[in-house]
Amino acid sequence: MTTKRVLIVGGVAGGASCAARLRRLDEHAEIFIFERTGDVSFANCGLPYYIGGAIADRGQLLVSSSEQFRDLFNVEVRTRHEVTRIDRDSKTIEVKNLQTGDVARESYDVLVLAPGAAPLRPPLPGIDMPGAFILRNLDDVDQIHAWIDRRNVDRAVVVGAGFIGLEMAENLSRRGVTVTLLEIADQVMSPVDPEMAAPIQLELERQGVDLRLGNVMVALEPGPKDTIGVVVQHDERIAVELVVLAVGVKPETHLAWQAGLEIGSTGGIRVDDRMRTSDPHIFAVGDAVEVRDFVTGQPALLPLAGPANRQGRIAADAICGRQSRYRGSQGTAVVGVFDMTLAMTGATEKALRKAGIPFEKSYTHSFHHASYYPGAERISMKLLFDPEKGRLLGAQAVGKAGVEKRIDAIAMAIQNGATVFDLEEADLCYAPQYGSAKDPVNMAGFTAANILHGDVRVVHWSEWKRREAADDAPVTLDVRPATDVATASIPSTIRIPLGELRSRLDELPRDREIWVHCGFGQMSYYAVRLLTQHGFNVRNLSGGFTSYEMEQ
Repeated sequence: MTTKRVLIVGGVAGGASCAARLRRLDEHAEIFIFERTGDVSFANCGLPYYIGGAIADRGQLLVSSSEQFRDLFNVEVRTRHEVTRIDRDSKTIEVKNLQTGDVARESYDVLVLAPGAAPLRPPLPGIDMPGAFILRNLDDVDQIHAWIDRRNVDRAVVVGAGFIGLEMAENLSRRGVTVTLLEIADQVMSPVDPEMAAPIQLELERQGVDLRLGNVMVALEPGPKDTIGVVVQHDERIAVELVVLAVGVKPETHLAWQAGLEIGSTGGIRVDDRMRTSDPHIFAVGDAVEVRDFVTGQPALLPLAGPANRQGRIAADAICGRQSRYRGSQGTAVVGVFDMTLAMTGATEKALRKAGIPFEKSYTHSFHHASYYPGAERISMKLLFDPEKGRLLGAQAVGKAGVEKRIDAIAMAIQNGATVFDLEEADLCYAPQYGSAKDPVNMAGFTAANILHGDVRVVHWSEWKRREAADDAPVTLDVRPATDVATASIPSTIRIPLGELRSRLDELPRDREIWVHCGFGQMSYYAVRLLTQHGFNVRNLSGGFTSYEMEQ
């Protein structure tokens, strides 16, 4: 039996999972992990929650130690060792011991690159001053934790409202810190469509976070009384004790580029579906690689822990001669922000438009369990699907409970090429405290299928708002009960409650299109079916007034 010598650059998710899987498949391989930090495998997604106190024990963040890799898997881990160069001709790497400064050469039969992605530190004046941090590893979290304790931080600025930025804003707030959250875009969580991010923005403001969208930090400077002066646009200054930079990440490709490996159009290391680079002896996994978007088929960067772990396993399989292949990434992800949860899978409307892929969409606002059982919360869901065959393309959902469960179900459906008609037939768990006989996943399928069957023509909130400027604007009809209309309503709208509609048909014009809405889209769907069969030309506002308000 030939003994392979496999060197892995980087631990955490991709590299560590590759090493463990490789040992399970090949007891005789020599396996080494070189990790430049002090910890080979840690829960980087849990770092904000340690800062916030939800995770009290730092040790809980350690997934596996160097000793565990040695004792359980016979894998040699060298922490505080940085790989500085790859020599493909001699199949060797140069490794620097960061504690002693010594440089050694190590030979390999197979090399696996798992360097991850580095947080961006924008080149702004004062960006390196004390008190301004990025958050990538346990070294970073230790420094932030110590700074907060030492400086008694009660004011902070978080720059960037993606996953890390939102989680840091929440966890600092839970520690009693007053947080200003700066985001250059006009929405939080840029991976999702804007209307689906709107409830998260409202939740941040409700919880006392000073959210500033369309705002940018331009410099850091010393502030009064030993504070940091955060200079934002229009020359405003915010005095704080802590700044956390969460403006995005960039794949770590320097080693690969220096070695002449192919880099993809997105800036990630190009790999095939077996995670092999342009060199047949070198594999790459995790946040540093360019993947194929499962829905659009286009190259993408998706720095998420789940895909990194799967890619590590697939690389190990390929090294051992198995035929495992990576299907692509569909960006299934979730973020919690105080009492709200936002989850997504597949393509967004923005991504589909950019890729030139035709789509239809629908909105639903269903309870996460039976409405009669105490504690029922609404889930606002957006479904994207092929307008001809109904194949599922993507979904986003936001709410207080049960959100991620529904997105997980739809993620599996997308993986299997399912359609909206399959969602109609999905056989899901039901008991009053867990779900409904018509689960939110089923309801999303019913609503989308009604569109494809031609049972209802829909209009979306964006079209509704544009209609006000048109000379031949459609008539708008609100069929909610009077008590609901009094709470909030759309101007210049005819109001006829659904229960009175049959007796008041003569109040509606037959020579103009009528756009109908209710609170959530269901009663107005009933109205559309009624009016259509009485000869009216009607459309339903998908998701009702709730969808309209989400865009406000």
